[in-house]
Amino acid sequence: MTTAARDALTGVVAESPAMRALVPVLVRLADAKSAVLLEGESGSGKDLLAHWLHYGGLRSDAPLIKVHCPSIPEDLLESELFGHERGAFTDARQQKRGLVEIADGGTVFLDEIGEMTAGLQSKLLRFLEDKTFKRVGGLADIRVDVRVIAATNRNLEAEVQAGKFREDLFYRLQVMPITLPPLRERDGDISLLVNYYIDRYNREFRKRVRGATPEAMVQLQRYRWPGNIRELRNAIERAMLLMDRDWLEPNDFVTLTRGAGSALQFQLPASGVVLEEVERQLLVQALERARGNQTHAGHLLGINRDQVRYRIEKFGLAKPQHRHPAEASQGTPAFATPA
Repeated sequence: MTTAARDALTGVVAESPAMRALVPVLVRLADAKSAVLLEGESGSGKDLLAHWLHYGGLRSDAPLIKVHCPSIPEDLLESELFGHERGAFTDARQQKRGLVEIADGGTVFLDEIGEMTAGLQSKLLRFLEDKTFKRVGGLADIRVDVRVIAATNRNLEAEVQAGKFREDLFYRLQVMPITLPPLRERDGDISLLVNYYIDRYNREFRKRVRGATPEAMVQLQRYRWPGNIRELRNAIERAMLLMDRDWLEPNDFVTLTRGAGSALQFQLPASGVVLEEVERQLLVQALERARGNQTHAGHLLGINRDQVRYRIEKFGLAKPQHRHPAEASQGTPAFATPA
């Protein structure tokens, strides 16, 4: 592992014992060849951890290929992973290398591996054991040097007992398990992460927010964060898009309490409304607040960027003239190094 990578890991913005205990484990695993299983709730940072394990080790100059298992149709996942030969199926007009072959010398990150079908689990197990595979429709064994990092938010042991996940594959992945703690169990880390994101969005939004007030920080520390780091990041981003003050205040985080029975933020007028017109006006306001950035506008409205685009077309809105330079939302760190 490079000195820079070690410094990055030992400089993790995290004070909780649970996170600090992971640092020496990460240092040791970065150069290992064995498969790694990352377990933890959604939004806890498994994706970032996979990146650190790859780029902090000897494979950092080779490809890191991410495969989000639920997003690829079941009948295509095997072909995506292992490739296919020409004529293997109806649309196979030419030979195609799979992602495992493309990642030769590097890492394949299998996100949400618990969604993988039993048949493909069997082929993955063979690959982990032999480091060989066959393309779909092929006869020749292909050997590659690839490290596999898998991630899941499921309890795979329970999935094994329920007959939904292969026991032998589970134990093959369990050689190097890492469990990321949820944010609610990371005492002392919330304030550090809040300040990290304030600094980050100050740079991105060109603002000068000095921090969160003590009252706001207490509110954030008491919240349970069911969405973990991803939810915290979105909360800070939304608050900073909407405010123009020096300090974040409790009222900037009213959305965190809506699911806990808080009062409605919008009241229906006695005369009623035209729902589509309200939707159009909220979309216009969100785009103005976000300075034309569709991703950020979606965060303000609780929808994704594609849904924002659909509504822009639906209401015939002109493309915003003032676009923020950061069009795409950034990744979700589970813990972060100082800039």
